[in-house]
Amino acid sequence: MHRWNPQQFRKAAEEQGVAPKVVENAISCAEITRSVDPRLPPLFSLRHLAHYVEADYSLLRKAVARSGDEPYTTFKLKKNGKRAYRIICVPDIFLLEVQRWIAQNILAFGTPHHSSVAYAKNCNIVDAASVHCGCRWLIKLDVANFFESFSEIAVYRVFRSLGYQALISFEMARLCTRLGAHTKTRSGNRWEVRDDRIYKIDGYKNCRIGHVPQGAPTSPMLTNLALREFDKDIGDIAAEYGMYYTRYADDMFFSTKDLSFNREIGKKLISRLYGRMKAEGFRPNISKTRIHPPGARKLVLGLLVDGAVPKLTREFRSKIRMHLYYMNKQHIGPALHAQNRGFDSVMGLKNHVEGLINYAHQVQPDLGARLRAEFKKIAWGASV
Repeated sequence: MHRWNPQQFRKAAEEQGVAPKVVENAISCAEITRSVDPRLPPLFSLRHLAHYVEADYSLLRKAVARSGDEPYTTFKLKKNGKRAYRIICVPDIFLLEVQRWIAQNILAFGTPHHSSVAYAKNCNIVDAASVHCGCRWLIKLDVANFFESFSEIAVYRVFRSLGYQALISFEMARLCTRLGAHTKTRSGNRWEVRDDRIYKIDGYKNCRIGHVPQGAPTSPMLTNLALREFDKDIGDIAAEYGMYYTRYADDMFFSTKDLSFNREIGKKLISRLYGRMKAEGFRPNISKTRIHPPGARKLVLGLLVDGAVPKLTREFRSKIRMHLYYMNKQHIGPALHAQNRGFDSVMGLKNHVEGLINYAHQVQPDLGARLRAEFKKIAWGASV
């Protein structure tokens, strides 16, 4: 993508006979976007977006109009240890390419709130957990059906906040959301258009409001950017109680070292947090709300935060050591161990264990180095 230059744009437009007023209006719109961040690409229309992405304009227009077959393949993914499942939505190829372009060239330049520690540049799980290290009290909250709680209106506001004009913001919001079936989360007036006169283009009229699909490349960054004010408000409430706050997607963590904090204060805090969550359109997953008092085991994103630095759990370390033990054992080795553990191939097992070790190294470098040394001793043979 070429660097935006208003003089080059003006010259090319004049050569094509575009009216001067139209040219100046376009340049003004571009400058509004670039005033937010000079790296953001100016976008004047859906056709302009199609040109940038080298996509079929008619396909984009159909997607925005919600006409024809839905451009997503959906499947159910079972949640760990539960009967519940989440719906994963995979965009069709043409839409996937558009969403990737939007994610890389637009959303990547948005700035989420500092309390948001997922899907952001220079953020990792270790840094996210470090905020809560050494805490006496830890509170965990969870948002039920996180992604589908975000409407296309919230997405539209994200693009508007980045300096894009109303129509192209609406069109990009439609490209980053889907209608899907009616669900408990997406029912009621919030998900219905009461007066379709708001639509200036007849082909865009729809009585239902779309939601952010889990599985689209734009969804993680969109939700972060949509929650900037929410994260600020939640952080302010937490600060009133002397607590630190971080959010990793739908997981919210609050911690304090305050000696005067107690369970009753924690319940009052949770009540206020629930109120702000509901005001945002979220449904708190009450079954996942936890208050961990002094002396209790404290985990943030799977890492122990009882000490001065985040640590791996004993269960995680034992899992890696179990794999290394059997793969290095003379009468078992990688091939038999892969078979015993249900892996389709030795290569699959190797990649799995190597990934675990890399993660361990990120959290505890000294331990990770020792595990890597053991991993290098494995005799893989011709199976890999």
